[in-house]
Amino acid sequence: MEVIRTVKVKLDVHDKRCNDLHQTKNQFLHCANTTAEWAWRHPNNYCVTSKQKAENALYERLRNETELTANLVQKGIRRAIEATKSGVARLKKGDNTSQPHFDAWSVVYDKRSATFHRDHVSLSTVNGRVECDYVIPNNVEGTPIGKYLLNEDYEFRMSTLQYDRPTESFYLHARMRRVESNEQSTTTSDIHQTESDAAHQNAQRSEDAKHRTVLGVDLNVDGSLAVTSTGTFIGNADEMNHRRREFEKTRGSMQQTGTRSAHLSIQSINDREHRWMQDELHRASNQILEDARDHGCTHIAFENLTDIRKRMAGAKRFHAWAFRRLYQYVKYKAQMYSIEAEQVSPVYTSQRCSSCGFTHESNRRSKHQFVCRKCEYELNADYNASKNIARKLLKTLHSGQTSSGGGAPCQCALTSGTLNLNGDYTASVDSTAEGESTDKPTTEVVGN
Repeated sequence: MEVIRTVKVKLDVHDKRCNDLHQTKNQFLHCANTTAEWAWRHPNNYCVTSKQKAENALYERLRNETELTANLVQKGIRRAIEATKSGVARLKKGDNTSQPHFDAWSVVYDKRSATFHRDHVSLSTVNGRVECDYVIPNNVEGTPIGKYLLNEDYEFRMSTLQYDRPTESFYLHARMRRVESNEQSTTTSDIHQTESDAAHQNAQRSEDAKHRTVLGVDLNVDGSLAVTSTGTFIGNADEMNHRRREFEKTRGSMQQTGTRSAHLSIQSINDREHRWMQDELHRASNQILEDARDHGCTHIAFENLTDIRKRMAGAKRFHAWAFRRLYQYVKYKAQMYSIEAEQVSPVYTSQRCSSCGFTHESNRRSKHQFVCRKCEYELNADYNASKNIARKLLKTLHSGQTSSGGGAPCQCALTSGTLNLNGDYTASVDSTAEGESTDKPTTEVVGN
């Protein structure tokens, strides 16, 4: 199994070499934007999404126009093609989009354009190599730097160089990989196929014997960003929307000015907004994972985020991007703890009663109130949806078991215990609750 982690580390760059990195960024973005202009609806209203075709057409030209190494030119071309592919996918769905444009400060490096060490990195630039030491805190125990960057079990992969304008600092977002291999015993030539089949069957029974406990997660464009089936409310979508509007207002006023200084300020605002959003989503993903670990969950269930803008009233491109990124963060972080994050169909998750199963659109009285018309079960609407999301994955896991005895227990994690597909409730050891009717969300709203 492959475990991927990204570590942000500050670089100690000599003052005389800072301009080399800035010029490298300018030429890298030139490659990306030139490719985007060539690939987008060109020719004859046709978008080019082939990396090989783009490199064949543009590589020699961009090598002549820039002082970049071959690898950085290729990375710039490929960045634009990936963005063009995403744009084409949106066009096919009928969404409005436009030609990709790159202005954020970033350069992509891999092992051909950079040499990564545990205490420093050597980066290819327009003026030769730049050696940069990492700025490592005195106490790294328990930090990403200590757990991944300085850990010999992790190797460096493709990483991104970014620049923080307010502090005039360079940061390397180092992508680290650890490969976990399963230990396999040595086999001899006289092992019969029947023994191999028996081993496979035993392994399958062992897999079926594992408990599966699912944490459901409902994502929202207002109220709490995420609500789990254990009744935990995470983040504040309203506050995030407010901050986004403030960033947009500031950008709008500067765009009207039209000066070069205003343009540079807009780039700085874009960088600050992106960092802020990443921090918020990382914080939320950590809280979801903590909730899953606290309740012994083996799986985390999200709604399928495809076409989420069409399915959720008020969802904008910003929300779609944020939800996808949050799911991706949870998915790769969960691998460290052998927890799987999966997506399920969103159909009727907001209309179905998580207590009796009665489904009707009028069950949802308002954005945040759910009252079942049949059994009168009343609870927070997002909390109800999160339990339905967990149940959908439970059914998939249960149906996939091969044991003739029905397989291992599959259950949904609730705030006061667990609930299986048959409606059997088990209270947690430290809970005084009796039955699912007592299962109410926690009063504390995490992240608000």
